[in-house]
Amino acid sequence: MSNSSSIFIISDGTGETAAVMIRAALVQYADQEVTMVRHKNIRSEQQLQPIIDEVFERRGLIVYTVVSAQLRRKIQEMGLSKGIPCLDLLGPILGTLDTFFGVSSSTQGQAGLLRVVDDQYFKRIEAIEYTVKHDDGKTLTELDKADIILVGISRTSKTPLSIFLSHKGWKVANIPLVLNQPIPEKVFTVDQRKIVGLIIDMDSLQRIRKNRLEKFGQDPGGEYASMAHIAKEIDYATEIFKKNKRWPVFNVTERALEETASEITRIVAARMGWPDSALF
Repeated sequence: MSNSSSIFIISDGTGETAAVMIRAALVQYADQEVTMVRHKNIRSEQQLQPIIDEVFERRGLIVYTVVSAQLRRKIQEMGLSKGIPCLDLLGPILGTLDTFFGVSSSTQGQAGLLRVVDDQYFKRIEAIEYTVKHDDGKTLTELDKADIILVGISRTSKTPLSIFLSHKGWKVANIPLVLNQPIPEKVFTVDQRKIVGLIIDMDSLQRIRKNRLEKFGQDPGGEYASMAHIAKEIDYATEIFKKNKRWPVFNVTERALEETASEITRIVAARMGWPDSALF
C-alpha cells in the first residue's frame, strides 16, 4: 500500500457535498490510503492562508465547493502559487448553467446579487447545522439562538418539521416531552414567543408508533405503542400546554408537513414582530 495521501476540503458550508463526491470517486482507488481534512465555513480570503500552508506542508490536494466566484479564484491562485493541485467542484457546474441559461451566475446584471445569494445560502447552512445539533433535546446550548422551539411527545413530527424549516433558513430546536419528566428549566429562560407545542390524536399516534417499531423489527405490542400509555403521554402534554398558555399548540394529525410549517412560521414571525420577508 502506498503512503497516506491528504485531501483537503474547503467549503463555505459543511463540506459534506464535497466529501460525498470524493468518497464516491475514491472507490476506484481502493489501494490508496487517503485522509480527508475538512475546513468548513470558509468565507473570506483571510481564512485561506493557514489552510494553504498546511496543504503545502503535507503535499495534499485541495477540493473545494464555494459559491463566491471571487473566493474560488483566490483558492485557485493561491494553490497554483504553491504548486498545489486544486479541484473546483462547483465552478464548472455554475459555468455550464451560465451557458445553458444565458446568464451570469456571478451577477446576472445586478450589482451585489451574488452577495445576496451567498447570504441566503449561508443562512440555510447555518440553520441546518444548528437544527441537527439541537434535534430531540440533544443539547440545550445556545437554545436562545433558535428562531423556533418545538415541544411535543415522541412521533409528533418534531424532527421532520425541524429539518424542513431549517432548509428554509430557520434555526429550530426541538424538545421531547417525556412522561413524568420535567421540561428542562432552560426552556423557560428563552423568549417564550418562539415556543410551539405539537399534539396528535391517539389513533394516529398509535399507528405511527406501531409502524415505526415494525420497520425496525421491534415488538409493536409493547408499552410504547399501547393505547393506555399513549393516552397518558397525551394527557401529560396537554397539561403542560395548559400551564404554558403562551405557547400556541398545533395538532399535526393527518396534516401535510408544509401546511403545519407554514402556519408555525406565520405565527412565530407575527409574535416576534418579524417582517413578512421572514416568511417562506
